[in-house]
Amino acid sequence: MYLPTLILFSAFIFFPFIKGIDISLTNWDGYSQEFRRIGLENYKRMLSDPDILNVIKNTFIYGVGSTLLQNIIGLGYAILLNQSIKGKGIVRTIVYLPVIISPLIMGYIWYFFFQYNGGALNDIILLFTDQPANLLADPKLNVWIITFVNTFQYIGVAMIVYLAGLQSISKDYYEAAQLDGASALSQFKNITLPLLAPSITINIVLNLIGGLKLFDVIKAMTDGGPGYASASLSTMMYQIYFARQDAGYAASLGNLMFVIICVVSLTALFYLRKREVQE
Repeated sequence: MYLPTLILFSAFIFFPFIKGIDISLTNWDGYSQEFRRIGLENYKRMLSDPDILNVIKNTFIYGVGSTLLQNIIGLGYAILLNQSIKGKGIVRTIVYLPVIISPLIMGYIWYFFFQYNGGALNDIILLFTDQPANLLADPKLNVWIITFVNTFQYIGVAMIVYLAGLQSISKDYYEAAQLDGASALSQFKNITLPLLAPSITINIVLNLIGGLKLFDVIKAMTDGGPGYASASLSTMMYQIYFARQDAGYAASLGNLMFVIICVVSLTALFYLRKREVQE
């Protein structure tokens, strides 16, 4: 019964992974039939690449930044929509709606909002000043703008997971706490958060993986530019493969991204699972 799954896993996961490692040990350009093996030269080159540290930093900002914002805001929405308020079904739908839009399309939607020439934001700014703002070309801002857009799109996922967790918590705990005179903050700290631990684990791990491999939104909004100022490892890998025709080095970057995602997500998973048991 496991055979079909093993075949699919081998064909689409295991074999490409092994092939990627093999390509990273060559100087293949991605198109030619000819190449030669160069050992670990691509990995040595990575260590001396002047752009790699900034790209890794951006990758962590997209991963960790999006995770923090999505979980904080998503939990806030979940707590709000878990109350008996009118129209909460409509609000849930509105918050979740961006999730069903393609990330590439979402990136282009926000690009037309922030773009320098004719952007909606600059149309508003020009009502008060003569100089439009080129926010997407500012290395100090564009990474955070992309993080905001990624957060905006996937808040709904975090909200739904937290909402399911909140609705599974028995009201008896809160009634007992109220009889003992516990404040709302104390109830949140000692009842809600501990019992939401499984939901927190799910959201954090999923958000970290999604943020660390972010590609579509970056491609649509800045294409990783200017230069590599807003690039992640995934967009840098794409540009090096197709623009520079350097498949070997691109594969080594892909392997680096795989290692980073595995280390960060598994560390978070084991730590949070341990906290679940303790609580």
